[in-house]
Amino acid sequence: MSRIGKRPVPIPQGVQVKMEDDVLVVKGPKGELKRKIHPLVKLSIDSDKIHVSVDGTRKRKDAGALQGLFRVLVDNMVTGVTKGFEKNLEIVGVGYRAEVSGDAVVFNLGYSHPINFKLPKGIEARVERTKITLSGIDKELLGQTAANIRALRPPEPFKGKGIKYEDEVIRRKAGKAGAK
Repeated sequence: MSRIGKRPVPIPQGVQVKMEDDVLVVKGPKGELKRKIHPLVKLSIDSDKIHVSVDGTRKRKDAGALQGLFRVLVDNMVTGVTKGFEKNLEIVGVGYRAEVSGDAVVFNLGYSHPINFKLPKGIEARVERTKITLSGIDKELLGQTAANIRALRPPEPFKGKGIKYEDEVIRRKAGKAGAK
């Protein structure tokens, strides 16, 4: 039995939650999110809480894990449509820069050409000098977009140049030892 999965998900004011067949729909002030629910997972929606449980008729080893997973996914959906999520990235390196143009971000990262990164629908970007702030209501899509941007030029361990998460610590290596 999952300890996280047992806790109910509170529904704040202004958020509507409903099930359409096996799809959970959450509407709030920032938008609408949909997610297909696993057949083993059962959701009971009250006026102010969502309870997540698993189907007890079929015994599976991962039932508790599914319960905890879907409880967290539902909680992230409710949080996303009310507050939203943000990810912060930093660009480190001389001459490395980015700028937003429409629904894309143009990066100059030391390659022979600029990189035009198209943002997925629902993700917004702001660039302030060397900081990139991504925001959106879907936590999963936001994290994947941040990982894709970081993969354009991952930080290297010798000088630390590249794109990194704001709170990421780069383990540095010593360079070549000089000839004596």
